[in-house]
Amino acid sequence: MSKRGRLIVVLLVLAVCGYFLYPTISWYSFVPQETKELATGSKEQIKEYARGRAAQDLRELKELVGNNPEEQLPSDFSYLKGLAKENYKAADRDIPNSWTIANVMNGFANEQKFFEALEQYYRSDLLDMKEFRGKALQLGLDLSGGMSILLEADIAGYEEKLGRSVSDAEVAAAVQQDLEILNNRIDQFGLTEPELRLQGTSQILVEIPGAADPERVNSFLKGKGSLAFHIVDDELTDQVNLFYMDNPSEKYNNDGSLRQPDFLPPGRIVVGRYEADTYGIDEEIGASVLFEEVGLDGIHILEALTGTDPITGRPTVNFQLDTTGGEIFYKLTSTNVNKKLAVVMDEKIKAQATISEAIRNSVRMSGFSADQASDLAIVLKTAALPISLDVANQQAIGASLGEDSVRQGINAIAVGFALVILFMILYYRRAGLIADGALILNLVIIISVLSAFNLTLTLTSIAGIILTVGMAVDANVIIFERIKEEYRLGKSAEASVKAGFKKAFWTIMDANITTFIAALVLAQLGTGGVKGFANTLAAGIVTSMFTALFVSRLVFDFLVQKVKIEKLRISWRIK
Repeated sequence: MSKRGRLIVVLLVLAVCGYFLYPTISWYSFVPQETKELATGSKEQIKEYARGRAAQDLRELKELVGNNPEEQLPSDFSYLKGLAKENYKAADRDIPNSWTIANVMNGFANEQKFFEALEQYYRSDLLDMKEFRGKALQLGLDLSGGMSILLEADIAGYEEKLGRSVSDAEVAAAVQQDLEILNNRIDQFGLTEPELRLQGTSQILVEIPGAADPERVNSFLKGKGSLAFHIVDDELTDQVNLFYMDNPSEKYNNDGSLRQPDFLPPGRIVVGRYEADTYGIDEEIGASVLFEEVGLDGIHILEALTGTDPITGRPTVNFQLDTTGGEIFYKLTSTNVNKKLAVVMDEKIKAQATISEAIRNSVRMSGFSADQASDLAIVLKTAALPISLDVANQQAIGASLGEDSVRQGINAIAVGFALVILFMILYYRRAGLIADGALILNLVIIISVLSAFNLTLTLTSIAGIILTVGMAVDANVIIFERIKEEYRLGKSAEASVKAGFKKAFWTIMDANITTFIAALVLAQLGTGGVKGFANTLAAGIVTSMFTALFVSRLVFDFLVQKVKIEKLRISWRIK
């Protein structure tokens, strides 16, 4: 590759690094702490905050306009001008010359619409920030704390399921299977370096670094993969909804669940229909009466994948049924053509569709958000838990090492890195500066890779980074010593550089490839901190070879071919 081509590659790498580092730098350096705490909260908390702030702002603006209708709109609410202007245009009304509070409020059809505009402002801002945080480099449990969840086996439910009492050994075996399934779910979920371990024989302790979304985490930990298809009784559904409308007090039990009306015949049940609201939270939109008998159970699902509806563009979950399930579903759909089929997930109707024709093995269901579709596919794909788990305790925990220990560790890393840079400059002089530049670039690229793949940074990961720094320095030392050998033979600066890099290439490659293989094995077989160390080490090996063999070579070629340096200054003994 020509020097221009290599320069373009380096610039592209720097641009990509900047793209992936931007969220990390912005999140940890420029986002206020208060905003971080709000954005890392649950969606329920964001919902409550947005509605509370919207109500507060609405009261404040109403008070201001009551005192002085001609008062100008405060700058904090300037975002309302654009919305009001659009509403004026849509209603074919004259746009005001001055944006007073009264004129802005008049730009909305009613007070409710004005409230919704205020709420949307806070909602979208925090939800966008929540999504933005997911792109930043996450800190591990030992550095920043996280979630600690203690799960306890539902032994009574297990015995009821089996129809007999169970021994401690049977419970322990079932909980061990649960642990393996949860490990698989957590890995596919995208959480990195979680700690899952047994507590006694009937409990599992889960520690997840960072501020993970509690609702989504719980859906993975407790999700049984329960999915069932039921036929809808349309006639009774209309009756029940009219009954609920005329008798609001009879709709819910004391625990908030839907009350089953007395007039329902045996074999019928009422189940709520839910749809994700603008916050991504399930919102009840009605109820349907279902035949209690399960038309098809989710246990017959062989494979579950997410997709996109080609017409609506909405997320879908595509199921592949086993032979038995295909026959059951074909019989169910062929005998109920033109009737509605409800998809019940964890005792909630997530979707309803009219059966237009018989379906056998391949099923496609919609009505889910992107996250819900992905989560459901993973839970189903990793099978149901042998024994149900209940959350016995859930809490946020602080950094396990403490701030002082973390600070000491970071200081040690900084001092070590500074000493390496200083040594390279003192011993290799001008060449040492080139090596230090490549070393700093190497660190930037490693952090960019961790951010790009949404990996978690822990102290074990930092240990992997420090090891790759040593390996990167080692590669430069090998190259410099090879160049010195060629230079001592009387070759020109350009010839020495070319021969030095050529002879050092395979030495560096052999050492790094063997280490890379070991890192891949650790990444596949290891868990927790070991996996984090391996991921960082593997990424660091690739980046260190790139900076040592590609970037350093580009700088040396520029100096000897373009700047025309005739004397190499690689050490105090080689002038």
